[in-house]
Order: sequence, then C-alpha cells, then structure tokens
Amino acid sequence: MATTEVLRVESLASSGIAAIPPEYVRPEEERSSLTDALEAAMKAAEGPQIPTVDLAGFTSGDEAARRACVEAVSKAATEWGVMHIVNHGIPLNLIKRMQAAGEAFFALPIEEKEKYANDQSSGNIQGYGSKLANNASGQLEWQDYFFHLIFPEDKANFSIWPKQPANYIEETREFGRQLRVVTSNMLSMLSLGLGVEEGRLEKEVGGIEDLLLQMKINYYPKCPQPELAVGVEAHTDVSALSFILHNMVPGLQVYYEGQWVTARCVPDSIIMHVGDVVEILSNGQYKSILHRGLVNKEKVRISWAVFCEPPREKILLKPLPQLPGPARFPPRTFSQHIQHKLFRKTQGDFTTPN
Repeated sequence: MATTEVLRVESLASSGIAAIPPEYVRPEEERSSLTDALEAAMKAAEGPQIPTVDLAGFTSGDEAARRACVEAVSKAATEWGVMHIVNHGIPLNLIKRMQAAGEAFFALPIEEKEKYANDQSSGNIQGYGSKLANNASGQLEWQDYFFHLIFPEDKANFSIWPKQPANYIEETREFGRQLRVVTSNMLSMLSLGLGVEEGRLEKEVGGIEDLLLQMKINYYPKCPQPELAVGVEAHTDVSALSFILHNMVPGLQVYYEGQWVTARCVPDSIIMHVGDVVEILSNGQYKSILHRGLVNKEKVRISWAVFCEPPREKILLKPLPQLPGPARFPPRTFSQHIQHKLFRKTQGDFTTPN
C-alpha cells in the first residue's frame, strides 16, 4: 500500500529505549493525571464503576424482562454514556477466535505487517498504521493499529484485509455480522428508552444498508514511561455507537463526574460507548463520554474498537422532534460533524459551541 516509511511504536518499544521520544510526551498540564494503566486498575475498586448491563432479557420473550433491560440500558446511557454489556448474543468462542486472529496478525514481523500499510497523506486510512501528529495536541500516541470496514460486507474491501493468519477474514467477517445484530438491539433499546418507536434510531443512522461498522484493532506496546504517554488521547467518539473488546489488559478510562474512572476488565463483556451521533439524536439525554487510553510498562494491550457510523452526506443529524425541550444541537451531516468536531470536549470544559 504505502511507500513512505513510518516509525512504528512497536519498533520503538522493542528497541530497548528507557525514555520515550519527546513527540510522545504529553503536555505538562495533562501529565498530572497520567499513570501506569496497571496501577490505575488496582486503585479502580475504590471509586465509581462503569455499569454492567445484562442484555439477556431483551430477547427472552418475557415482556417484564425486556422492559427492565431497556430501563437499564437507558439509565447507563443517560448517566454514564458507557456500559459493559454481557449476554449480548455473540458466541464467546467466535470472539476468542476473532481476537486470536488479530493477535496473530500483530505477532507477525513488522515487515510483514508493512505490506498492509495505509497512506494517510492520500486520505487512505484503511490498513496498518500509526497515529500521525494531526490530533488535538499535535503529539503522537503510543499505539499502532489496523483499520478496516467490516460491515456491510458489500462495502468492505477484503483485498486489504490480512491474509495471515489464514482464518483472519473468515472470523472477522462473522464477528461483523453478529455485532451488527447487537447494534440493532442496542439502538432498539435506546429508542424505547427515549419513548420513541423501536426502530427510530436505527432508521436515523442509516439502517442496515448504510450504517457502517469500522473496526480498529489498537496495539499498545509496553511503554517505559507510561506516566508521560497515552495510547489514545482524551476524546469523544464521533460515531453513533462504539463497541470495544480487549485482551483483558486494562487501559480505558472515562471522565465521569470530574474524575478519570478506570474501566474494570469484565469477563465475556463488550464495552459499549454512546457516540456523538446518538447524543445529538437524543438531544443530549444520552451522553457521549470523554475517554482515553492509558499504557503500562509490563503488558501489551490490544483492543478491538468498532465504530458504527452513519453515511457521510445522506442524512441530516438533528435531535428527534418528539423529544422535550428546545433542540440543543443545530442540524449537520455526519461529514460536517467530523470536520468541525463540535464535541471537542476537554477535561473541565463540557460546553458544546453551536
């Protein structure tokens, strides 16, 4: 794919450096809240916890269980904007195979992975890459990644997907199909929680044909100075919903009630974030929460993030007219939202300019 050579974080980490290069060092005002992710996880039990929601009731056929599930999802989306979901319906052995395939790809020699390198300078972000200094801080992040669209399958470019391991495409495709069902279920529950018809949010974000599921596998190598760096800087997701799986190494933090809360590693769960799009459609009832990724000295962390995105130009995003109160967000296309990123939320500043 790309011909320009980019220094991979994996190469840096494996070179034996004791100090990270200055372009990875976060601004001084941010560093006061940074720490080793493993240390942060050990302290996490002392404070508030991201809620865990059991989704089994939604498809149980029992109306009371279904209502309780809708209420739990709506409450978590309103109060937190993020939740661990369990009994989501995706076979756990499929998730394990999909993750093993992703881990096997990142275990390949860097020169093998470079065959799939993207070319961000030409706008091609699909493939193997590392963050360029084009984010809010102008700093680099301690991660490499593989990015590709996984659903709808007729929009996926399988020619750029890893050929090694041999089962990568098969397992990741099937995971995409299964996650699309979970996405519909979550949008249904969130719709019902707003008091609108069950299929409303699904329709507003493009439906089965146009809602795109983009997977980004994030590879966070061990970092010799985790108190100076981040794997992902603080941001809100532009998506409608985002789903995150990981290799049970902590790192995710969310900004809740004025403090950074470290996500626990909940077995057999998927983390679901409300994205900016659903915050807009819900007129702010559901929160798109600020979050970031910490790194650590001892363990490689790998996460699989899937961003559910509406079509760029086809749909005008605005609060649903049935919802109470004046509209808090002016209409915009998804493309306009990405360009202007009105949700440039930073610690201590939660205002959203119009």
